[in-house]
Amino acid sequence: MSGHEAMPPIYISYLNRLDIEALAITDDEILAAIESALAVQGRGEAVIEPRMHLEPGVARGHFNVLRGSLGGEVDAAGVKVVGDFVDNYQKGLPSELAVLTLFDRFDGRPKAILDASGITDMRTGAITAIGAKHLARRGSKILGHVGARGTAYWNVRLLDRLFDFDEIRVHSRRPESREGFAARLSRDLGKPVIATADWRSCVEGADIVVEASRLPEPAPMLETSWIKPGAFVVPYGTMSAVELSLTDIMSKLVVDDWGQCKGGKFGALRAHVEAGKLSEATLHAELGQIVAGLKPGRERADETILFWHRGLSLSDIALGHAMLAKGERLGIGQRLRFA
Repeated sequence: MSGHEAMPPIYISYLNRLDIEALAITDDEILAAIESALAVQGRGEAVIEPRMHLEPGVARGHFNVLRGSLGGEVDAAGVKVVGDFVDNYQKGLPSELAVLTLFDRFDGRPKAILDASGITDMRTGAITAIGAKHLARRGSKILGHVGARGTAYWNVRLLDRLFDFDEIRVHSRRPESREGFAARLSRDLGKPVIATADWRSCVEGADIVVEASRLPEPAPMLETSWIKPGAFVVPYGTMSAVELSLTDIMSKLVVDDWGQCKGGKFGALRAHVEAGKLSEATLHAELGQIVAGLKPGRERADETILFWHRGLSLSDIALGHAMLAKGERLGIGQRLRFA
């Protein structure tokens, strides 16, 4: 008997965009999946490879390739490929479309394929929110958020789930974009959301500042002087929108994965790494170490803290796993014969 004939059948779970919408995964389910994965990472029970980029050179966009292996209850390896094409709105498409593949990390069997466009947005928002849970002042009541792209919605929604803000301000370059974003958030959160006409009125004096802009090239749009003492600041635009002085006012600098932050072409604090302002010496911790209880988060109300996240394959894998598990419970998704 040949090896091929002896091989047991292999099946792949497949969740498309409609399946994932039907799961109706809750804010709390998203946050729980991401926080538990961060703790696994913090304890050293994961392998994460720095993201890679593929630039086709034929449009304003690129692909990110994220790779990792996660222990704990998830126990899977995964690769996510996500396109990031800034002009897609002209075609009626989201700027980010993604596929997540999950594998058995012990024998390499393919386990699942998921539409990861929504996963990307949800897990990014969850990382922002979990960062704030551990690093923002407990009584934070004003949120200033720059950017209205896909991940922005989940940043605001999941942050508000944890903090129940008194005031939410949003800004983006195009008036129709920011007005529509504010209206959608106001409807879904059941509270007013202010669309501001400029960066300063959005972020000045806010307790939590998130910068998720989409600049064509680096430009210092967010001024360090606007950040109030004790604030929590999350800059993560692909192109840097902050001043070089931003790290100088911070009590603590936290990242999601130092391996991803110290190299590569893109990122909000790329210039700060190159200038030596963010280094292994100045880095306080990775968020996973804080979630796992190995390093302290916020210790005083007057600490001004910065959190830079590049995006973790581990959080994609964790949220994909949570969706698969829920899909199995609810009978949602398709089963494909692979071998």
